[in-house]
Amino acid sequence: MPSAIPPPMMPEGAPSETVSRRSDGRADVGRPQPLPRIAFFFNAQAHQLIHGITIAEELALGWAANVDILSSTQINLDLARAATLPSSHRLLRFERIGSAMGRAIARRQGLVVPSKLLTLLAARARLNSYDAIALPERTSILLRRMGVSRPKYIHIDHGAGDRAAGFDKRIAQFDFALLAGEKQRRRMLSEGLIREETSAIVGYPKFDAVERLRDRHWSPFTTSRPIILYNPHFSPRLGSWRSHGFEIVRRIVETNRYNLIVAPHIRLCDSRRGRASAEAIFGPFTLSPHVHLDFGSERSIDMSYTGMADIYLGDVSSQVYEFLQTPRPCIFINSDRRLWETDPNHAHWHLGQVIETAEDVVAALDDAGTRHADYIDHQVAAFIDTFDIHDGDRHSRRAAGEIASFLGLAPKVDETSRS
Repeated sequence: MPSAIPPPMMPEGAPSETVSRRSDGRADVGRPQPLPRIAFFFNAQAHQLIHGITIAEELALGWAANVDILSSTQINLDLARAATLPSSHRLLRFERIGSAMGRAIARRQGLVVPSKLLTLLAARARLNSYDAIALPERTSILLRRMGVSRPKYIHIDHGAGDRAAGFDKRIAQFDFALLAGEKQRRRMLSEGLIREETSAIVGYPKFDAVERLRDRHWSPFTTSRPIILYNPHFSPRLGSWRSHGFEIVRRIVETNRYNLIVAPHIRLCDSRRGRASAEAIFGPFTLSPHVHLDFGSERSIDMSYTGMADIYLGDVSSQVYEFLQTPRPCIFINSDRRLWETDPNHAHWHLGQVIETAEDVVAALDDAGTRHADYIDHQVAAFIDTFDIHDGDRHSRRAAGEIASFLGLAPKVDETSRS
């Protein structure tokens, strides 16, 4: 690893200042102190940004801190502006950081996101100027080993599913962790990833962000039919896309009874090669007015499809829990016939029928409405266990308040904008 970086220097034109206080509580006008500086750093694909951006906004609106939105891609920064209120933009800084070489390599290779490691190496001195860095991914915790020792590191989940990757051992390296609900808290405590005193259940801030982004009145279909969302994961080992995807889609289309949305996890097509492969294989299905393919648009991450579908068809994506915001039938594809019944990584497979071959899909879909009565109570209980919902309280505001408490931030007392 590179040698430790030099002590931080404040960036030109950076923070506002606040007045320090003496022990008697009166202002010490001669000793201005900079406001705490918090970075929300999005060093991955756009789907992760939606889990943190409205937390950043609420922190800037309600607490005495300078909040910066940092990313290695312009796509993320554009989405960040779209998901936040224009009136809050004067309190936020949006900045692309990272490596010009990393961006050039990404362009040549057809990648959406530049190398995370090159971005970290290029930005480490800048990042060491912050008091805290909030991250919805774990690779960037490598910053500690790169000498970025000044900030506190705050972990933000980018999904609340059951897959083992959501309980990555690197979470234990963060100073503070935000959790969606009791399900995560139990498992992370049992696996030694968090401590009670340095974690907080805050609900699911993504629910706030998507209310800003999605158009509830939009539909890709002009004919009224039951809508199926096929949402395969990108994992080559756990997902159904490579082994069963084409045959599943073909069989559904040939019934001529359903509207079908094919929207794989955004990472499956986040490279030129991956997207070209998907378009070559599945492109002919676009000739049908009852098929909608989405290989990575904003709608594939803003809950447009989980909101409109009547039936969820997938494998191990955490999006199934977002779909269950309204309980509906689910069908899961066990592509390699693994033993899953007692595996916590497949707990969501108890919330719908599990099939093992593409030959089973049509019969399962046709019977989904009747079978749903067997699962609805389990779905409701699983949703409550996964997402701690407080009626009338924004998830993002709860998360911002917990971060502020952890960092000892003062509530904002005026609306003075940053320079």
